[in-house]
Amino acid sequence: MVKNIAGYITLGLTICVIAYVSFAENETIDLSKYSTKGLGLNYTVGLNDVKDQDLIASNEVFTPYLGKSFIGFKEAVAFKESRGNYACINTFGYLGKYQFGEETLKLIGIYNAKAFLNDPKLQEKAFIANASRNKWILRRDIRNFVGKRINGVLVTESGILAAAHLAGPGSVKKYLRSYGLDNFADGFGTTVYTYMKRFSGYDTSFIKPNKKAKAM
Repeated sequence: MVKNIAGYITLGLTICVIAYVSFAENETIDLSKYSTKGLGLNYTVGLNDVKDQDLIASNEVFTPYLGKSFIGFKEAVAFKESRGNYACINTFGYLGKYQFGEETLKLIGIYNAKAFLNDPKLQEKAFIANASRNKWILRRDIRNFVGKRINGVLVTESGILAAAHLAGPGSVKKYLRSYGLDNFADGFGTTVYTYMKRFSGYDTSFIKPNKKAKAM
């Protein structure tokens, strides 16, 4: 009997201690004293960026897996060109995330290479403008060759646009119209064939053909 009473007393004291500690902890936390007011908060993505239709495909939801979406296309090209580095300048003087030459930049209205290199948003616009211009130049070849196989590779619009980014639309025309015999290679040995194969099957319907496309 004495042991039972002692057990009850011990249990009661334990409950009281737990309750006291719990209430004491609650009393020491005053959330009203915590605020982000006045702090300089840094975000890697601005709230307005996701609304910028120059950067993303219309109505497309961002996910870590980009697949064959338009965003997947441009980021895959960027990774191949520079590993996605906006500040990259290669040994041949090509600039930025997508490795533009200065003459190509002039075609889409950009004349200040230094400003271009320091402006990621402008680089994204340049990619869209250049792709739009190339799509207009290659519109007949896209119509005539998409769905065919050249050198064993299925010709797709995204493959054509990627190859045009690498080699220029003129070189892509020669490749297609020679059925792969005229296969341009850049200074690193990368060919039109390589880009036609590597970037096949992406959704590039977001790109609209525009003869006078400008980034500025």
